[in-house]
Amino acid sequence: MQRKVLGIDIGGSGIKGAPVDTSVGELIAERLRIPTPQPSTPEAVAKCVAEIVEDFEWKGPIGITVPGVVKHGVILTAANIDKQWINTDAAALFSQATGNPVTVLNDADAAGIAEMRFGAGKDRAGVVLMITLGTGIGFAVFNNGVLLPNVEMGHIEMNGEDAESQASARVREEQDESWKQWAGKVDHYLDRIDNLLWPDLIIIGGGVSKKADKFFPYLSTRAELVPATLLNEAGIVGAALAAGRIVS
Repeated sequence: MQRKVLGIDIGGSGIKGAPVDTSVGELIAERLRIPTPQPSTPEAVAKCVAEIVEDFEWKGPIGITVPGVVKHGVILTAANIDKQWINTDAAALFSQATGNPVTVLNDADAAGIAEMRFGAGKDRAGVVLMITLGTGIGFAVFNNGVLLPNVEMGHIEMNGEDAESQASARVREEQDESWKQWAGKVDHYLDRIDNLLWPDLIIIGGGVSKKADKFFPYLSTRAELVPATLLNEAGIVGAALAAGRIVS
């Protein structure tokens, strides 16, 4: 069982990476963050990933998250990265760029894996949702600790539009909304999800999770609601766990 694994989390605005002690779910070095290149083509992002690997002088397995559906290392959707990613074999691309074995998975799935093992979802049975509010809306579903991968419910219809275009953290910043205004949209989105999946627990992640006190008081959805405990490091930790074969 691999103990130390490099995790890299590719987001719409930043690419973050650090070595992780997968036995405890903690970073063992200060994370390195590089702005996501624009346009975020496969070649440009792979170059940034290689830079992170080189900075840590890493040799060994690497886990990498991407904001899209991933099946057998191939990216099938690209909501917040360049459309050239669609049908790209990301596992092969990153392996070639870094010279290391690479496991690629959906970013919200990775965050959820970390929270279920070490964070707010630890030892929780029933249906648990991990929802990350950032550049977009990431979504992961667990039933009794088992992941159902690639559930992209950040893109459900809400008020005739994509929910992500209304309730992501980026929207709040771009539209300079108050926490209360934005929370109203998030609450509506959570109600839609609750009516569809009837979760026992919803974990809110992404960078905004560290400011839960600003908007949680305005949320009234039925399910138990908690902020992620690994905050914005969950993607890195979950990617490392996946690559370290700690989870299937």
